[in-house]
Amino acid sequence: MSSKKITLKSSDGETFEVEEAIALESQTIKHLIEDGCAEGDIPLPNVTSKILAKVIEYCKKQSENPKPEYRIEKEDKPKEWEDDFFQVDWEILLDLIHAANYLNIKSLLDLTCQRVADMMIGRTPEEIRTIFSITNDYTPEEEEEVRRENQWAFA
Repeated sequence: MSSKKITLKSSDGETFEVEEAIALESQTIKHLIEDGCAEGDIPLPNVTSKILAKVIEYCKKQSENPKPEYRIEKEDKPKEWEDDFFQVDWEILLDLIHAANYLNIKSLLDLTCQRVADMMIGRTPEEIRTIFSITNDYTPEEEEEVRRENQWAFA
């Protein structure tokens, strides 16, 4: 691991000093460093300290076990640390998706989106609406029409 340290500053002003190798898990940060825009603190206005701490935790684990492409196939079992890492509520998971996208950490984005997809498997539309706090804006007539037009999806 590199001994050079990078300081990341969250949207709420908290700073995190991390090894450069950990920071480079983010393509966004990597490009900032390569372009010479990383003198002093690197501000991350779209990431809170709570979420940045989780992202750094993930990046540390990734930098310890680098892989060219992260697995998503269902036959692969999640690692124990992944299960622990993703024991978070819906809002945190959503914030992790936003942070992974903003920081361009493909493996984290893939894993967080997969977790959301897994939450929907085998559930009815009503159950999904409840889990994700989605308001049904269809009238009963509109909903019936959608169900009729897309019977294959409701079988």
